[in-house]
Amino acid sequence: MKTDVEELTPTRVKLTVEVPFDELKPNLDKAYKEISQQVRIKGFRPGKVPAPLIDKYVGRGAVLQEAVNDALPELYGRAVEETEIFVLGQPDVEVTELDDGNQFAFTAEVDIRPKFEVPDYDGLEVVVDDAEVTDEQVEETVGNLRERFASLTTAERAVEDGDFATVDLAVKIGGEEAEDASATGLSYEVGSGTQAEGLDEAVTGLSAGEEATFTGALVGGAHAGEEAEVTVTVQSVKTKNLPDLDDEFAQLASEFDTLDELRADVRTRLERQVRLQQLSDARDKALEALLDKIDIPLPDKVVEEEIGRRNQQLEQQLQMAGMTKEDYLKDEEKSAEEFDTDVADAARLAVKGGFVLDQLAVQEELGVENEELSEYVVTQAMQMGVAPQQLAQYLTENNQLPAIVSEVLRSKALNLVVEHVTVKDESGNEIDVEAVQRELNGETGETVEADAEDADTESADAGAAEDTAAEGAEAPAEAEESADAPAEAAEAAAEEAPAAEAKDDEGKGA
Repeated sequence: MKTDVEELTPTRVKLTVEVPFDELKPNLDKAYKEISQQVRIKGFRPGKVPAPLIDKYVGRGAVLQEAVNDALPELYGRAVEETEIFVLGQPDVEVTELDDGNQFAFTAEVDIRPKFEVPDYDGLEVVVDDAEVTDEQVEETVGNLRERFASLTTAERAVEDGDFATVDLAVKIGGEEAEDASATGLSYEVGSGTQAEGLDEAVTGLSAGEEATFTGALVGGAHAGEEAEVTVTVQSVKTKNLPDLDDEFAQLASEFDTLDELRADVRTRLERQVRLQQLSDARDKALEALLDKIDIPLPDKVVEEEIGRRNQQLEQQLQMAGMTKEDYLKDEEKSAEEFDTDVADAARLAVKGGFVLDQLAVQEELGVENEELSEYVVTQAMQMGVAPQQLAQYLTENNQLPAIVSEVLRSKALNLVVEHVTVKDESGNEIDVEAVQRELNGETGETVEADAEDADTESADAGAAEDTAAEGAEAPAEAEESADAPAEAAEAAAEEAPAAEAKDDEGKGA
């Protein structure tokens, strides 16, 4: 087999492959056998029809086509391996010659990863936020926990802002009853604006048994954004009563005896969270600093696929949240053009980041051990609430292991960059990333690297003090070609499998 490579662009090549016809013999034999099973010729059982009769009744051309289709994937794979190119996506294949008994030739155009070297990354410096926890943040977190233990008391008066009103909603859209948008006995927090535009104004001032009709756009659900006529009837009015901030509250909401102990625990966990955020920011900014030193061409098709993946992911998230894209753009205060530009920029950065980390892994001769794969799968399974063996089986059956290997390799490559970067906080203090990781590992008995990569958030849990922490801010996603593939696989496994008992005491989400 002879293979020539023509560079069409720095990110696309054309392979011209010539194959001696003799190499197609196993594929021809297979084609005859399969066709023999399908044809019915008098005097011959299925599978026993001789090749000359198949050529006569079916045609030699059909056999050749079957053999070529069977041979192409293996021949293309051999050509890629021999030329040592890193292909991206599926090739555009064209058979250029099929001389029966002499030669077979084809061409394959395919996108490739651009050829480049990652420059020296020693001396890079990045700045992250100070790991500071204020008294206001502690009190806000304790206040959020206090909200969870609020009680509702019936009030014999008209509805006021901030009340919880139990209401019935009768909705008409275009003059027709919309039962799927209507509700009975709905507990609605007045002022939250979560049902329909104008509901807050309509219900305020009504007493139990009174009703009002208004027109406004629905906020959520299948009819989000649609104009509707809504009749609201108040069943009851309730006020929210917060527990006193004292030792009794601490005992009610946590394992601690005093409010001071609860506050101290909240501060400790907030401090851990902001230090995790520092690690995450250090990784993100280290990669950004490295990417700034490198200028490489990007395949248009790969970028377009990444843009499509991101838009599809957003659509799914908005659908689950009962929001439209218009609502999202309004909340973000962006035009559709600005949104598209931002997505395209993020997609290009992700693809570039993936290329750079892949190349760095090659240059530094990084590999992935079975233990590292196992650790990754266990971490993902814990975050998704499925059994590790169940997730591993799903990944294997759905051919997701290559994506996992790529994810782990890129993480190791980024770790290497971070080790050579000087990290300082805004106050000018140098941060020993490895020391912070060791310290956090010692506190939890588990690896925090995944936390730093994914910037997982920690939220307050009213059930126990060990889960009492502020909601964390989500960090920018690590820039790479297909960063979400393993996470999406884990989500799919979680949907298909019964949930396993969560063993993560920190209460992290995927």
